[in-house]
Amino acid sequence: MGIRPYILAESNWETIKDADFELAILPWGATEAHNYHLPYATDIYEADYIAAAAAKIAWEKGAKPIVLPTIPFGVNTGQSDIYLDINLNPTTQLAILKDIIETLNRQGIYKLLIFNSHGGNNFKPLVRELGLKYPDMFICFSNWFQTMKRSDYFENEGDHAEEMETSLMLYLKPELVLPKNKWGTGKSKSFKIKAFTEGWVWAERKWSEISEDTGVGNPELATQEKGRRFFEDISLKIGNLIYDLCKADCKDLYE
Repeated sequence: MGIRPYILAESNWETIKDADFELAILPWGATEAHNYHLPYATDIYEADYIAAAAAKIAWEKGAKPIVLPTIPFGVNTGQSDIYLDINLNPTTQLAILKDIIETLNRQGIYKLLIFNSHGGNNFKPLVRELGLKYPDMFICFSNWFQTMKRSDYFENEGDHAEEMETSLMLYLKPELVLPKNKWGTGKSKSFKIKAFTEGWVWAERKWSEISEDTGVGNPELATQEKGRRFFEDISLKIGNLIYDLCKADCKDLYE
């Protein structure tokens, strides 16, 4: 495959020392159980593959993004009793993000896309605080799993190791997906208080109390072909976003 010039982990000083990147992309995942059948690094693999594919699309259109190595741990405070689900507190995320932004700002890369791959990560308050501290930086974040209308691709709803994620992993890393007879049903419990299910009140879910297999959503109808189509469409949409961010004038963003 060769070295991809838009992937920092594969690049070298010989080519990087004279580069002039327009946008840094920071994929951020999590390390956590995904039902019985998907690997703990599911969110990381999804971030790696989608960010790389999207950056390639933007690069080939003439943009100059650089994808930073994926942060492998996320906020897993609701899964504290799930074995080896690794938690980063939001304050820890803030500290990590601050150091990365300080480096980019010092070196003249003034645009950052935080490429989120984990539902437990909430970057909005972090972006607000760091945007105030570093006014020269344009900082934004995306949740790739919200980019497309899922019902156009999948029949069963869910938000963790469900039909969507299982389909993606069947396409991206099929060797790491257990046989179908090992898949849990992803059956989960909801709050009894109606306001929480309506979405205008929020509380963190205690994962071990809402799901027996750590999944939320039935993966039964997942297929590799569904995963391929979803991956390609997401990558194209995000690739166009990356191109637009690279070419945007941060002093002329509004109309």
